[in-house]
Amino acid sequence: MIIGIGVDIVEIRRIRNALQGTERMQQRVFTEEEIQFCTSRKHQYQHFGGRFAAKEAALKALGTGWSRGIRWKDVEITDDERGKPLLTFQGKAKEIFDELGAQTAWISITHSPDHAVAMVVLEH
Repeated sequence: MIIGIGVDIVEIRRIRNALQGTERMQQRVFTEEEIQFCTSRKHQYQHFGGRFAAKEAALKALGTGWSRGIRWKDVEITDDERGKPLLTFQGKAKEIFDELGAQTAWISITHSPDHAVAMVVLEH
């Protein structure tokens, strides 16, 4: 049974502008593993954008937005050995995931030079 669905889209230009010149936002929003992954890619801002959109989509799927004390790093996006994105909840986000009775989080991320889109489905 589906418990929640979230979708988000971001403009790569806005992500690039927010991240260039300072590490403050990068350190506040992304985990070390996410930063290492994105900065190792040729089109790093597209990957940062995809992960940013995925975090937003995940919180929409939880039905909370940024309320209830959830932090950016409570939602982490990694990849399996084949490149499939994986979504992990930690901290307050994990508590809410468990409260909802969710067992699985499905995630899809896509990007172009201009936009990144992510969709998250939570399933019981």
